[in-house]
Amino acid sequence: MTDRAVEIAANLAEVRARIEAACAKAGRDPAGVRLLGVSKTFPAEDAIALADLGVLDLAENREQDAGAKAARVAELRPDLPIRWHMVGQLQRNKARAVVRWAAEVQSVDSGRLAAALARAVGNAAAVGECEGPLDVLLQASIDGDPARGGCPLEDLPALAEDVAGTRDLRLRGIMAVAPRGVEPAAAFARLASAAERLRAEYPQATELSCGMSNDLEEAIDYGSTCVRVGTALLGGRGLASP
Repeated sequence: MTDRAVEIAANLAEVRARIEAACAKAGRDPAGVRLLGVSKTFPAEDAIALADLGVLDLAENREQDAGAKAARVAELRPDLPIRWHMVGQLQRNKARAVVRWAAEVQSVDSGRLAAALARAVGNAAAVGECEGPLDVLLQASIDGDPARGGCPLEDLPALAEDVAGTRDLRLRGIMAVAPRGVEPAAAFARLASAAERLRAEYPQATELSCGMSNDLEEAIDYGSTCVRVGTALLGGRGLASP
């Protein structure tokens, strides 16, 4: 292993230990919490190091960086069943590009974006560029701040209806980021209540994606099924893939 791969392996062991400890405290099975390795701003080689260590769910937040990186990883590790996730804000005009590499989009925050993604999946599937339907999560705005993106909690039912009404999207759950200046536990408590209401209407929407490097323990305590970890695995901001 390279020095960088050894570093990433040590970081991964620490993150997995944190997840196990948080699950033990919450009385949960660690198998119920998926680790999403966020490789944004880092090169394809770091994503490959994570995949070689068993982290097969990888995430990006910028479509313009992700496509080339996903292609490079697939070229070098063609036998690994890696699933790529889009976790950043997505413009509608990028929908066609993102469905070529993403198995899941966690940042659907409007009916117009849902419609654009559904059209993109249908068009791409027709020419063999992807297989539908596309898994999607609704990005919730816990504090309602439009500058941060996300759908206000009170508007989630209408957005869920928009997604569920398409044949090319599959509603899987909710994603959110704890707002700055708000205690993570308070934020995740509100999100967990919204997720419970969504599951009551759409039983298949079982994913609750919340918790990052600095607050994954609180998120797990409130039922997160997917933690999105970048800094704790890969360190500070890296160099983007070529």
